[in-house]
Amino acid sequence: MSEERQTGREDRPADGEGSTETEAPPRILDPAEPIGAKETIPGPAPDAVAAAEGGPSARVRLTRWWGTASPNLRGSAYMMAALLVYAVMVGAIKHVGGVIPLVQILLIRQIVMSLVLLCVARGGLRPMLRTRRPGLQIVRSVLTLTAMLCGFTAVIHIPLAQATAIGFSQVLFVTIAAVIVLKEVVDARRWIATVIGFVGVLVMLKPSGDGLDTFALLAVAGALLNAGITVSVRMLAATERTDTILIWQGMVMMVALAVPTWLWWVPPDATQWSWLIVLSLFGTAGQWLITRAYQVGEAAALAPLDFSRLILASLTGFVFFAEIPELSTWIGAGIVVGATLYTIRKNARTLPREPATP
Repeated sequence: MSEERQTGREDRPADGEGSTETEAPPRILDPAEPIGAKETIPGPAPDAVAAAEGGPSARVRLTRWWGTASPNLRGSAYMMAALLVYAVMVGAIKHVGGVIPLVQILLIRQIVMSLVLLCVARGGLRPMLRTRRPGLQIVRSVLTLTAMLCGFTAVIHIPLAQATAIGFSQVLFVTIAAVIVLKEVVDARRWIATVIGFVGVLVMLKPSGDGLDTFALLAVAGALLNAGITVSVRMLAATERTDTILIWQGMVMMVALAVPTWLWWVPPDATQWSWLIVLSLFGTAGQWLITRAYQVGEAAALAPLDFSRLILASLTGFVFFAEIPELSTWIGAGIVVGATLYTIRKNARTLPREPATP
């Protein structure tokens, strides 16, 4: 059962059980509690106790809020969480990428991701592998591999803030593809937010006649490929589980990376192994969160939120790699943050409800 259907669902007793003269009010199901679980000790419902003590608990209020939030707002929450964990992963890749080959890093990351998925899978490997669109799964996996090779190569060789800023060109690609391929309706205010955010990126890049270097072009290529990944996830969302998408990605990437990793293998030391495990775990969490975000929310609505990566990249580059962004980066970042905050506010608005008929 999907997460949306479980959230806010009421727990009902089985036939013939729990019948009393005064029935306890329904309680909100704890997300960590199995569906259908019964209380072993009779007594008032948790909500009734919480109300007597001054109101429902924070967990209950959060569960109610999440259950009534708009799909785009929930997608925004998944997206922001994904960006936070990705910041850790990217910093770790930049740290070890100068010593360990990128293909080796990506292979280890995919192995760890697949093992985590198998540990938390419902029903084992077979249900995860079941897909109605194997061709699209393979295409998406190849796009993901190519995007990682391009994007992470740029991250290793140029400053984090610069690589992140160039990657924001993905926003325009996603918005255009969402309209052409996914037939999503993008209102004028979202177009304006996207364009304003991209203007902020141009301020940071300071385009001139000198052109861009090879690694910057790889960052642009990674952005274009990431837009294709976003569209493919939306196409798979109607029929595929999140863990199905991720396990297919893992299989395709492990097959593709096996030979290059064997040819260029560099034995990591203990410290490097610890960094590889950390980036793999954070990468797994980020991959799940961002896939879930685009399954729940509209691609064009979530795309401008990606701008907030710039702040995280600038902080990571300054703290860990002594990279100090230029003034143009901060000016562009202010424009980007404004567009991001507007998008979050826009996503939080729910559709107006029809008035109840008398």
